[in-house]
Amino acid sequence: MIQYYNAPDIKDRLLEIIEVLKFEHVDMDRVYCVRSRGSQAKRTIARIHGLGRIWQEAMSMQPTYIIEVIHEQFDYYPPDAQDRTLIHELMHIPRGFKGGFRHHKNHVNSENVDTWHKRYKQRRKELGLDKV
Repeated sequence: MIQYYNAPDIKDRLLEIIEVLKFEHVDMDRVYCVRSRGSQAKRTIARIHGLGRIWQEAMSMQPTYIIEVIHEQFDYYPPDAQDRTLIHELMHIPRGFKGGFRHHKNHVNSENVDTWHKRYKQRRKELGLDKV
């Protein structure tokens, strides 16, 4: 059975990524981070969930996202690959932050993720955030 746990360590990492890459459209007050255990997914490392518009309307809620990292996969990846995965998930959030998603075909593809990941590593170095 799959279980979900709050993941403040992931939230902290996302906050740094957003700050370094200037993903200013992402409102981290409305992004929740969870770590799941017991997932049967074999090729999924992390995923993003959005609160659909009908739920937002019915519950009088603002758009909200959940980034889930799958313990069995994510936690055993090297930190650099984890960062790349988190950047990938953040890239799904559109500039309007209205609950929708940017899709793999047009925006969230390997080439774009690689570009942002390289930019992230370079900016971390420029800001002196890398441990030498």
